[in-house]
Amino acid sequence: MPRGPRLDSPGTIHHVMGKGIDHLGIFQESRDGEDFLDRLESVIDEFELDVYAWALMPDHFHILIRSGPSPISSPMRKLMTGFAVTFNLRHDRHGHVFQNRYKSIVCEEDPYLLELVRYIHLNPLRAHLVEDLEALADYPWSGHSAIMGRIERIWQRTDTILRRFGDTASKSRKLYNRFLLDGIAMGKRDDLMGGGLIRSAGGWAEVLGRRRRKEWMAADERILGSGEFVEKMLDEVEKRHADTLRIRNHDIGISEIIQKVAALRGLSVNEIRSGGLRREIRAARNDIAQLAVKELGNSGAEVARYLGVSSSCINRLVAKEKMSDIARSIAESWKSQCTFCTYVP
Repeated sequence: MPRGPRLDSPGTIHHVMGKGIDHLGIFQESRDGEDFLDRLESVIDEFELDVYAWALMPDHFHILIRSGPSPISSPMRKLMTGFAVTFNLRHDRHGHVFQNRYKSIVCEEDPYLLELVRYIHLNPLRAHLVEDLEALADYPWSGHSAIMGRIERIWQRTDTILRRFGDTASKSRKLYNRFLLDGIAMGKRDDLMGGGLIRSAGGWAEVLGRRRRKEWMAADERILGSGEFVEKMLDEVEKRHADTLRIRNHDIGISEIIQKVAALRGLSVNEIRSGGLRREIRAARNDIAQLAVKELGNSGAEVARYLGVSSSCINRLVAKEKMSDIARSIAESWKSQCTFCTYVP
């Protein structure tokens, strides 16, 4: 089956999972875990992310993360690609490190935020990597140790979690620890990791009850939340896809983008294609990259050939930089000019 599009919007909570290819151990030694966490901290700062929970397992990882202004794919691509390159160098190997692309489940904050924090932080205990909660509190490869105040992770939003349990750190940690203790007996939570309708509804009992009452609700395997939340997320992704298709059906070429950006930036086309490093030329180059790749779906290599720069330069701009007001106004003008195009799911 074709892969579904990523679901995302600024401020969305994601349960992100990635695993080693063919059960490859991706955290074989301390250096692997430290490198991954250093890179995670870097993308948190760069992409304005919030991380609430995480666990590094021998052959996979879990992160509970709230996206910033950029799509979640941008920081995850940078994190996983950078880790894979250094992992191969460190272990003298070649080829893929991760199994396909990462998995991301969009999560409704209430009531799932704390449930997912508990589920993710209990992973090492369920896998018998630690013996009990006391050992888990000192375990360096899970965010539980940061919430308990044993290991400092300044980039982890421990305050957000602790505030939900009390108004003082000691009281919050005691109640949070009891919350995790209650979760041990629950084992593996299929209601948090199962299929779309079951997960969205809250379990088979709820699904069967709704069917008996002949109630319809939206569900999607990429989303953990109520039917209303599922509908909201699907409406947002449908609107974005509709906008993208309207623009792409408008038959806009890269050369047209360059001319438009040049006029609005007060530059000539030759200046933009000169490879110069002046601030205004770099800004124009970023406008063109954002519009041609993100909005129109051109490859980085195609855009690079027009601009006389390397493909890596264009790909770096698309991954790291934000769309300027000028580029955004150009994209909006395209959408308004081609409203006759319709979206077909």
